[in-house]
Amino acid sequence: MSNSTRNAIKASFAKLLDERPLSQITVKAIVSDCGVNRNTFYYYFSDIPQLIEDVIMEDTEELIRVCSSIDKIEDCLGTLIDSAIAKKKAVLHIYHSANREIYETYLWKICDHVVNAYVDTMLGGRKISERDLGIIKKYLSDVGYGLVSGWLKSGMTEDIRSDFAMICEIKKGTVEMMISRCEEK
Repeated sequence: MSNSTRNAIKASFAKLLDERPLSQITVKAIVSDCGVNRNTFYYYFSDIPQLIEDVIMEDTEELIRVCSSIDKIEDCLGTLIDSAIAKKKAVLHIYHSANREIYETYLWKICDHVVNAYVDTMLGGRKISERDLGIIKKYLSDVGYGLVSGWLKSGMTEDIRSDFAMICEIKKGTVEMMISRCEEK
């Protein structure tokens, strides 16, 4: 069977997810929309949660590819926000479903990637202990995840760009100072 069939199933799922809550999407509805039979669906996916994970993983990998090097964390956040807004209904339908954990797992993965790329850029060859580096990265990941999670919880109604820009302005130079304070002499 071809990847085009797999992609058709994912496209039908995305279309349906944009139209209705996840709890109202069935395998029957997906296969009916894309014109394949149930056996074909089950050839590619064991169930809807696996389909959700596959779709989210694919989106996550694309976002990580786009944000492969980061000079300004705000730029990468803008890309992530644009992606979420473009799929707002689908994102919120997954976020407000029993499958929220799948979404949160990949949200953590994106936060970790963004923070790792950003801090590695900020290090600029300076050396700090693995422990200190881990603490800095954990702190930044927790802040990023918390902001995005709060935004999702609000139904994506808050102006997260403005909030994040303000936080970046207030904390300007903090990462550099953290690295300097931890730098190995």
